Amino acid sequence: MNKKTKKSAYASAGVDIDEMMQGLQHIKADIKKTQTEGVCSQIGSFGGLFQSPGRDQLLVASTDGVGTKLAVAAAANIHNTVGQDLVNHCTNDILVQGAKPLFFLDYLGTAKLSARSFAQVVKGLCKACRENGCALLGGETAEMPGLYPAGEYDLVGTIVGTVAKKNVITGENIRPGDVMIGLPSTGLHTNGYSLARKILFKTAKLGLNDLLPGTKKKVSQVLLAVHRSYLKPVTALLDARIPVQGMAHITGGGLLDNVPRVLPTNCQAVIDTTTWRIPPVFTYMEKTGKVDRQEMFRVFNMGIGYTIIVRPAHVDKTLSILATQRAGARVIGYIDDRQNQPAINLLF
Repeated sequence: MNKKTKKSAYASAGVDIDEMMQGLQHIKADIKKTQTEGVCSQIGSFGGLFQSPGRDQLLVASTDGVGTKLAVAAAANIHNTVGQDLVNHCTNDILVQGAKPLFFLDYLGTAKLSARSFAQVVKGLCKACRENGCALLGGETAEMPGLYPAGEYDLVGTIVGTVAKKNVITGENIRPGDVMIGLPSTGLHTNGYSLARKILFKTAKLGLNDLLPGTKKKVSQVLLAVHRSYLKPVTALLDARIPVQGMAHITGGGLLDNVPRVLPTNCQAVIDTTTWRIPPVFTYMEKTGKVDRQEMFRVFNMGIGYTIIVRPAHVDKTLSILATQRAGARVIGYIDDRQNQPAINLLF
């Protein structure tokens, strides 16, 4: 006669350690595949060990999350993309300063852990870590009943990369006459989802499986499109010794807030928004939600996920290298003398 396994007091309180350990066992092989030659520890250690990059190198670190895109993932029950979003987002953030990623650490907090969804999230993290050449060095998974809504979770990550001191890109040498090149986004990336969900689900009353007007894709496909990593095309530029003057990752705040972060105080970025086709998801939300065009460019990336600033003499070679990477690059503006004007001027 089989005896029933007694449920632990902790599990009765809402935290199932066995479920967590089961999830960890399923993803250990995936995590091991992300290890690079700098990794000096095994999964399960209290801390991850990594070989120091050297005295002439600087460490560059960044922490970020996926935001309310997680609510879409939970509603669609699709969890294998948000991990990729997180790693790619963080990779782009440190890439702005010329850094390449070394390792990544994640945090997942939830009310009650599902081994299946946890495994999918980590598979996404591992996939992006392998693609960006960094190790998933460790992380934390926390079950906290009563703190998070049932069925939802939070996902945050920290990336650490390295760049030679002499190669740090700060933007301090940007000057009037420089040219701005834009690289297209793959959609909303990881910003603006609170407004997007309000417009698409409440105002337009669309469902996740409905086709998004103006496209041939389901709403879920458009909203969960993976945040693009720009590491490979930008690395190709840097390896070719193109003197990049400045770069910006277009995240929360859009072009309006992110480009000025790398500009000297005497410079203004003039961006011609007619130089690229704004993806249908943005034009649909602008019209349906009756959102001011200026605000759209502050909430969303509007189709440009990354910008690169170079001298006029290097534009042709830059575009040529980016073309070999199929980066979709195009000139979208230039740098002007600010003269008591706003740091950015969008031309519509």
